Amino acid sequence: MAAGTPGCHSEGGAGRLRVLSWYSQLRLAVEVKTPQDASAPACVSQKPPNGAIGPQMPLEMNLCWNEIKKKSHNLRARLEAFSDHSGKLQIPLQEIIDWLSQKDEELSAQLPLRGDVLLVQQEKERHTAFMEEVKSRGPYIYSVLESAQAFLTQHPFEEVEDSNSNSKGNCVRAVCLLVVFPDIATLFPDVSPRHRIQNISRFVWKQATVASELWEKLTARCVDQHRHIERTLEQLLEIKGTMEELSTTLNQAESVRETWEPIGDLFIDSLPEHIQATKLFKEELSPMKDGVKLVNDLAHQLAISDVHLSMENSRSLEQINTRWKQLQVSINDRLKHLQDAHRDFGPGSQHFLSSSVQVPWERAISPNKVPYYINHQAQTTCWDHPKMTELYQTLAELNNIKFSAYRTAMKLRRVQKALRFTHFFISGLWTTVDMVTLPTALEVFNEHELQPSDRVMDVVEVIHCLTALYERLEEERGILVNVPLCVDMTLNWLLNVFDSQVANTGGLCDQRHLGILLHEAIQVPRQLGEVAAFGGSNVEPSVRSCFRFGNGKPAIEVVQFLEWANLEPQSMVWLAVLHRVTIAEQVKHQTKCSVCRQCPIKGFRYRSLKQFNVDICQTCFLTGRASKGNKLHYPIMEYYTPVRD
Repeated sequence: MAAGTPGCHSEGGAGRLRVLSWYSQLRLAVEVKTPQDASAPACVSQKPPNGAIGPQMPLEMNLCWNEIKKKSHNLRARLEAFSDHSGKLQIPLQEIIDWLSQKDEELSAQLPLRGDVLLVQQEKERHTAFMEEVKSRGPYIYSVLESAQAFLTQHPFEEVEDSNSNSKGNCVRAVCLLVVFPDIATLFPDVSPRHRIQNISRFVWKQATVASELWEKLTARCVDQHRHIERTLEQLLEIKGTMEELSTTLNQAESVRETWEPIGDLFIDSLPEHIQATKLFKEELSPMKDGVKLVNDLAHQLAISDVHLSMENSRSLEQINTRWKQLQVSINDRLKHLQDAHRDFGPGSQHFLSSSVQVPWERAISPNKVPYYINHQAQTTCWDHPKMTELYQTLAELNNIKFSAYRTAMKLRRVQKALRFTHFFISGLWTTVDMVTLPTALEVFNEHELQPSDRVMDVVEVIHCLTALYERLEEERGILVNVPLCVDMTLNWLLNVFDSQVANTGGLCDQRHLGILLHEAIQVPRQLGEVAAFGGSNVEPSVRSCFRFGNGKPAIEVVQFLEWANLEPQSMVWLAVLHRVTIAEQVKHQTKCSVCRQCPIKGFRYRSLKQFNVDICQTCFLTGRASKGNKLHYPIMEYYTPVRD
């Protein structure tokens, strides 16, 4: 064989490549026909290869041609067998892909679920049948995929990256045409048999991959959707059951509400009972709040899962929420109205004090229970009782008294008379009714637990205490007292002045509490416009002065405080004078006033210790009046009890 001539009898891939290369050269040569084989090409050449002409050239070409024909027939047979096997796979794979795609669309069409138990139950049955259909198809799909896997194991392919997209397109089109028309390979002489085999294997692999992914996706979606349906059905059943229970409970509660009597028709004494019953009714319905919250939460969770309640269920849920809110409002409103009625009209109310004023005045109560007064004629409001305002105006008549202590005492005494009060001191609290004895007052104070030093009373408690005092007065003295007017005016006075108790349970008072007492005591002259004459609000000097009687101890007793008060310190001198004014009111002195000639002298009697037989009544002395040409000379003696000359 000449150099460069391919070996026609070589085996393996290299031999096939050489044969195909030689076959390509032959296609370009001139056909030569021999007697033995008319189909054989005629090897006619004017110049043999390498410029040599020899008798062996046609024989070698014939032998090569026969070898090529033999190889070609074998290769064609293999290609036909390969194409036949791959064709049997590609058709069922494509059918599986189409079927899985269709089922995936059918599965998507089952969503979203509708929020109704019956509809979801029907959907559950349809999905169960759907899953059975998919499941029954499984063995066939697995069989085809296993066959494809076996085929690809026998005919592997190598992924060849080709930047030329046209070449890839040509290969794919060639494979597709080869499947349908096996003889079409003659139209693509540039695609080698090896490339055609790899392209077909690659196409089968792609089909099998798509089918496998679609199958896994469909089965996973079936399971997820089955769980979704089960969970949705469970939530809908819970919503349905809870709404039925709520509806039954609401019916019962609304029936109870229908039996409620109008508050205006209730007896005042029965108000506490109705208040308690309403509170108990509210507590019994408290579990319903959790049920309403549960159904609303479940409906919200379904909406997040794209499951919306049906029109009927939505309407039922809306009705339950509306009825529950209306029931809550009804209960809260009734409880508030009952409590307001009990506060305004019950035993502990201020309603009975409304009669303390007359038309055009009206007594009203602020949110902190402090009363105020409305003048409908003048369309004005004020904090002071109308009678208290009139009383304050009459106090101006006493401003002609020259001495501040007496002026303050006289004003306070007029207030006491108007309020039916007589002043006395009880462990720091001085307030009691005229003609009420000290034991009676203490008994009432103890009944209202006023003894602890840190006890704080609200307006209603003060009203209760004052009412008890005035009612006790009527019982003990058998006299008629306008209790509402006295209570309301006294309350008005106390709210303006304020009071407190400073002694502890042992009857001792420390410096801090004594300071509180003196500070509050000074509010009395302040209310009367006389505070400046008694040291103002600075009570520290008085506290230090009082504690000189305590022998250096951190607390003083009541006796020590009274001993200090009897010395008439500046801050408390008005209190001592008030005592004397009270005692002197009923006293008559059998003598004549040297100024006004009044006889007998009533109240205080003032006698000059320097002038002989000069007596002056309290009015002339306190206002500074004197007789013509005579001037009162000091020192003088004050008498508030009868004396014999």
